[in-house]
Amino acid sequence: MMTQQSEAWKEKVVYQIFPRSFQDSNGDGNGDIPGIISRLDYIKSIGVDTIWLSPVYESPRVDQGYDITNHREIDPMMGTMEDWERLLEEVHGRGMDLWMDLVLNHTSDEHRWFKRARSSKDNPYRDYYIWRPGEKDGEPPNNWTSYLGGSAWTYDEASGEYYLHLYNKKQPDLNWDNPKVREEIQKMVRYWLDKGVNGFRLDAINVVSKDSELPDTNESKLEGSGYKHFKNGPNVHKYLRELNEKGFSHKEGTVTVGEASMVSMEDVSRYTDPERKELNMIFMMESPSIGTDPDDSFKTREWTLPELKEIVTRWEKELVDRGWFGLFASNHDHARMVSHFGDDGKYWAESAKMLATLVHTLWGTPFIYQGEEIGMTDYPFESIDQLDDQMARHYYDFRTQNGEDPQEVERRVLAGTRDHARTPMQWDDSEHAGFTTGKPWMPVHPNYREINVHAQEQHEHSILNYYRKLIAMRREHADVIVHGEYVPLLEEHEQVFAYIRRNETSQGLVLLNFSDQKAEFELPEDVGVCLESAYRMLGNYPPHTEGSGEEASGNDSAGDDVPRVLRPYEAIIFGGLKPAQKG
Repeated sequence: MMTQQSEAWKEKVVYQIFPRSFQDSNGDGNGDIPGIISRLDYIKSIGVDTIWLSPVYESPRVDQGYDITNHREIDPMMGTMEDWERLLEEVHGRGMDLWMDLVLNHTSDEHRWFKRARSSKDNPYRDYYIWRPGEKDGEPPNNWTSYLGGSAWTYDEASGEYYLHLYNKKQPDLNWDNPKVREEIQKMVRYWLDKGVNGFRLDAINVVSKDSELPDTNESKLEGSGYKHFKNGPNVHKYLRELNEKGFSHKEGTVTVGEASMVSMEDVSRYTDPERKELNMIFMMESPSIGTDPDDSFKTREWTLPELKEIVTRWEKELVDRGWFGLFASNHDHARMVSHFGDDGKYWAESAKMLATLVHTLWGTPFIYQGEEIGMTDYPFESIDQLDDQMARHYYDFRTQNGEDPQEVERRVLAGTRDHARTPMQWDDSEHAGFTTGKPWMPVHPNYREINVHAQEQHEHSILNYYRKLIAMRREHADVIVHGEYVPLLEEHEQVFAYIRRNETSQGLVLLNFSDQKAEFELPEDVGVCLESAYRMLGNYPPHTEGSGEEASGNDSAGDDVPRVLRPYEAIIFGGLKPAQKG
């Protein structure tokens, strides 16, 4: 089936690079743009067609580049503008696209706009940010808290007013209600599009519009309280349509994906409905956060597979013909996928492949985070002093200062820190995993001698080669996997995640065991398909274990021999399913 040109972007597979941890070229211990260029052939070999680059702009790096001082210049740590232009040329020369990260809710407090804004109340740049006088008793303008804990307001002695920052006090929020701010952002978008960028990832985009009354909140949540007054705010859709019209539409074919937490299906539809002309897609952030306490990002909670299936099915079913979304299981803000959702010990390879199978066979655009494709795992941090993550460090200080047990808080922080995703890429078994010839800015995981790209290139059945097969399969069968219908099965099963992908002429079945135990299951009689003609397309185990003494799974070939059994963390994709005969 031919894909309509207007929907060709939906077939992309995106590879996210966190530049500081990807590849160092000059021995200073920090990844950089020339280092990325040296690894482009590897990225291309995975089968992806798009690279998303986390921020490389000028920044004091309080928040690893998400605190920007100049949106039009490259941070010297990352290289030069000439390096970036060469990167773009090399990416395009390999038939891939390059997306940049846009951080539009805030800037660094070292940005020239903010320096001018705080110089006087009469400065034209004052209204580029959100300032308010304090209450009569010296309290902040309202009781909102930042995502780092503590007040979302910082007092500026020179002017006698407070400025708003939903994140670090060194990341003041921009005032999107000021048309001049929006014009500056639109010009900046056009600047990068004129340089040849193909798309953008928009950081925290659904918090840019605040309730102008800035009312107090009654929420008990300690981090980010006040969210009802700034999440999916009053003018966010108006402002995004304007940004699309005067920014993204400047270049035909520009693709945009928004990071937006705490969104309903109606919200996602509004952001991504093609008729509304706002964004192309929103990340499905609900499923990767399923094991996190919604009121405390460093606390975990028990979750069940039926809960995860409910989230996925809701997004897959309710957004059909209304919107689109990006799929991921790990990124620079989340713990490593295989450590969080799988088993990074006994079933490391099997669970990493199983999780990849889920992401790449659903309706939506899959995103791969660097190192995920070789099964990189969480780092064994032992002390808060080892962490760079500003959110983790602020959380620890805030919680312990408010009387919580330091050992318990440290345990939570070491388990949940974003630094797990930011340790250097593991290329080979040489010193520092081939990442740098100097001292790496973050420690290399001790398991790099076993888990690295070079080792997995040598083995046909490695996690890396499984990703290559998955991506090739998704591309070959895009009419079903990308554009087809999603039909959930076994929705209450505690171990097995099963679903059908189909269109008018083809059907496939995906079976995933989310546990470290064998899982028995029986497909429902009303599934509406005949398995007799089905064939195995891909699996993370061999079809049988002949000679090992282990019982085969019963999935060597398809058929109606149910109940079936899946081995621990087993994933199987069947193709060629035919509609069941009636009567």
